[in-house]
Amino acid sequence: MRRISGWGTLLVFVAVTVGACASMRPPTPVAMPSLYKRLGGREGIAIVVNDFAANMVSDPRVNDRFKDKKPAELEAFKSKVADQICEATGGPCSYYGKDMKTAHEGMRITEAEWNATVENLVKALDKNNVDARSKQELLAALGPMKKDIVGQ
Repeated sequence: MRRISGWGTLLVFVAVTVGACASMRPPTPVAMPSLYKRLGGREGIAIVVNDFAANMVSDPRVNDRFKDKKPAELEAFKSKVADQICEATGGPCSYYGKDMKTAHEGMRITEAEWNATVENLVKALDKNNVDARSKQELLAALGPMKKDIVGQ
């Protein structure tokens, strides 16, 4: 009887110890939503792009590039930018416009204009409460376009 009782106690001890160890494991990390989803999907991106375009039009450092655009041309610009951001952030969109080098050929965009454009995008992201990590990821995704835009 003592032997059975001893084994029973040992089994209870082992079960409690193993159970305690199992509960001490770190929780399984939850996958972070894609950047596309963190930006609010197509709708959230469109809102940011609308604010970005408004910033560009009102910014004297770059607004000469937009002053002669007709409303339909500005809407096409916003649509293309939204498609690029959607595609670059893992969304279901595709950008079908010209490649950046061809689109900016002959425009002679300066480093200062590039910096103003980035600032205007960040301003739009801030206005829409995009978190710092998502902003950095978006800028990192779009940053490689610089070589095909500046100085063309």
